[in-house]
Amino acid sequence: MASGKSLGEKIRNIASSTPQATCEKKSLVSIKVLVNVLEEKKLLPRRVFEEMAAAATALSSVHGAMALASAAGPVATLSTFKSSPPSLVLKSSISGTKLKATCSKTHASIISKEQTRFVPRCTATVPSSTSSKSLDSVVEDGDRVYNFAAGPATLPASVLKQAQADLYNWRGSGMSVMEMSHRGKEFLSIIQKAEADLRTLLKIPDNYEVLFLQGGASSQFSAIPLNLCTAEETADFVVTGSWGDKAYKEAQKYCKANLAFTGKPGKYTALPAQNDIKLTPGAKYVHICANETIHGVEFKEYPDVGDSVLVADVSSNFCSKPIDVSKFGIIYGGVQKNIGPAGVTIVIIRKDLLGHAQLQTPTMFDYKVHADNKSLYNTPPCFTIYVCGLVFEDLLANGGLEAAERRNLEKAKILYDAIDGSDGFYKCPVEKSVRSLMNVPFTMQTMELEAEFIKAAAAERMVQLKGHRSVGGVRASIYNAMPRAGVEKLVALMKSFHAKHSS
Repeated sequence: MASGKSLGEKIRNIASSTPQATCEKKSLVSIKVLVNVLEEKKLLPRRVFEEMAAAATALSSVHGAMALASAAGPVATLSTFKSSPPSLVLKSSISGTKLKATCSKTHASIISKEQTRFVPRCTATVPSSTSSKSLDSVVEDGDRVYNFAAGPATLPASVLKQAQADLYNWRGSGMSVMEMSHRGKEFLSIIQKAEADLRTLLKIPDNYEVLFLQGGASSQFSAIPLNLCTAEETADFVVTGSWGDKAYKEAQKYCKANLAFTGKPGKYTALPAQNDIKLTPGAKYVHICANETIHGVEFKEYPDVGDSVLVADVSSNFCSKPIDVSKFGIIYGGVQKNIGPAGVTIVIIRKDLLGHAQLQTPTMFDYKVHADNKSLYNTPPCFTIYVCGLVFEDLLANGGLEAAERRNLEKAKILYDAIDGSDGFYKCPVEKSVRSLMNVPFTMQTMELEAEFIKAAAAERMVQLKGHRSVGGVRASIYNAMPRAGVEKLVALMKSFHAKHSS
């Protein structure tokens, strides 16, 4: 590995021309002198030395520490404590490099009972080949895999790196997002910006509320009929897969649920034409699942429901493409596929639909309660909302949903072309016109071949390709954050696996 200048040498050169950095055993205030110089010279980010200082406080005196550096800006994480003698180990890594440098322990000498001299002696080096390429352009850095899971799913690398950087001390607040009061000014700024950015992305009209709730999309299977119907009123359900079926069955507890269409006889491999949907005159709403995660069917155009209210579960294609929110009374979804970690359910509801909940509706299922309290009726999942906000920022910075859709179309085409061009070795059961851009199921001739393929993929660091337990086969979920390189690597394996088993 080619080496650049020694970080330890740089630190010593600066330290020799800087007032000696000292740290009190309890406060370590004086170490900021050296930290400021190092940051100004862009040798190390402030958080490296702040973490070192915080750990040293816990140990009472600094006897050793470690540090690493890279040209593109290392990310430091607390790795190991050793208490005899006390020491702190920090590791640094940067996506897209093979940085394997090591550092010697720093030395500490006791000046007095109250002070310890901190003298960094790091011998870490930076490979001359290290580049400052965008973190989100590289997935594999020796530790990361291509994660094809259906949810929770892969997140943008840049979002994960930002969350990592903010974890200990969110933007100078002195605390993590996980420690904030949900009613404090810091978190209020987070949730308000997340909502504003989502409104920008989806072009949400002003007559809609955006709610950040809990309980998963499955909780909305109950909440929607409780808010939109009385027990004697009808709701229509267009069932095109497992999730639509669950919504239909749950609604039967709270209203007269009518099965307007079911794709079950065709094993949920197609979507209905408009005249195949038997709508009930006067139905309070019509429910669809915009993208069925398990079976891989996706609405390209939405049904005409007349004067009824169209409601859509968009969990698995949320923010994957533009959508005309004004066509819907409610769109809702769990965020753990395209938007963030598990824990938040987003409900976008037209304001005139608020305030009509059945008397038996639990308070936590009453949309008006949450709208009136700006999603803060009780403590929300603050950290998940924060990460969702980072994802919204990332989408906006990368061209919005129009650009996201173009990327998703390209990735899906690569994968579907490989399936269709395999002379039947791989088969996708879904009708071509309604194939999902997000969830791509396919099968092989035998279950044994599928199991071997999944094992081969895992060996090449491509994981979570096993189909849902209810249908089997293979399923590749290629959400927004799955880079094109991940799909190309999967296709390369598919071709080599096909060649191996065709000879």
